[in-house]
Amino acid sequence: MAQAYMTDPGNGSSESERSGSRLRRRLDRWRRDRGIWRRGVLLAVCAVLLTLLMVFHAEIPNTVGNLGSLTETFLPWLGVVGIPVLLVMALVRRSATALVALLLPAIVWLNLFGGLLTDKAGTGGNLTVATHNVNAENPDPEGTARKLAESGADVVALEELKASAVPSYESALSGTYKYHSVQGTVGLWSKYPMSDTRPVDIKMGWTRAMRSTVTTPEGEVAVYVAHLPSVRVKVNAGFTAGQRDDSADALGEAIAREPLGKVVLLGDLNGTMNDRALNAVTSQMRSTQGAAGDGFGFSWPAAFPMARIDQIMVKGIDPVSSWALPDTGSDHLPIAARVEI
Repeated sequence: MAQAYMTDPGNGSSESERSGSRLRRRLDRWRRDRGIWRRGVLLAVCAVLLTLLMVFHAEIPNTVGNLGSLTETFLPWLGVVGIPVLLVMALVRRSATALVALLLPAIVWLNLFGGLLTDKAGTGGNLTVATHNVNAENPDPEGTARKLAESGADVVALEELKASAVPSYESALSGTYKYHSVQGTVGLWSKYPMSDTRPVDIKMGWTRAMRSTVTTPEGEVAVYVAHLPSVRVKVNAGFTAGQRDDSADALGEAIAREPLGKVVLLGDLNGTMNDRALNAVTSQMRSTQGAAGDGFGFSWPAAFPMARIDQIMVKGIDPVSSWALPDTGSDHLPIAARVEI
């Protein structure tokens, strides 16, 4: 006689019931634990301090080792690292006090950076720009240049150009970009005509910034390329950024005097949009990543990006989308943006 075999429909529900029972038992133990609110006070204090650090980061003085700028450079990581660590420790300690306190830094972090977690990229745009610190010690400048040309950018800015490598970049990019100019250690390549190209004095003693008028089909755009001085973290001096800060002020003054109403800034600013030292620039321009990017858009170091110190900023122009490009062999990732003139 044929027999029908049927699976037991109760297996799944039994497993769910067992899981639910374990969770209920665990919650019951927590409720009966009289020390749940007394433990973890130190962890709760750490959570409050982390909250205050993120809220009042602008009040941290730069007078001692530029500590304020150092904090602001890696500000997102305070929550990315700090909150999960405190959460694990609170769970291990079975501390309700610490868990409740952790809501404070979590809410503040989401308020500061939650908007960067979403994709704000739009469609359209009529100009694509890119910028890349190619690294003076780049072993394959031709390969780096080819990858940038393949990005589809209409205008490309390069920083940290070594004099001996300039011919390699010029040769590799000449087929895509008809117009270009190199000023000191920075250069600009464009599919559209360039005029009034000149160095910009950022108080360094040699040329690491330039500007040019790029005549696009939609009109003239002033394009600035800048590579601000590097910053260093030293044991005896802290976050040394004095020369970077002075150069940022000079760059901001040059952009403020720009007669054209449509301006694009491309470059390695050695600082993030949160860094108050760049206020002379950031106060008058919009970050394409902040306005139309997908995620944080970290660009440095290329092996494990932790900060966006390479920037694309605009004035009088609407950002449409912004993104980081793939690794080219440099210690920075190139970044690109699509804008509407």
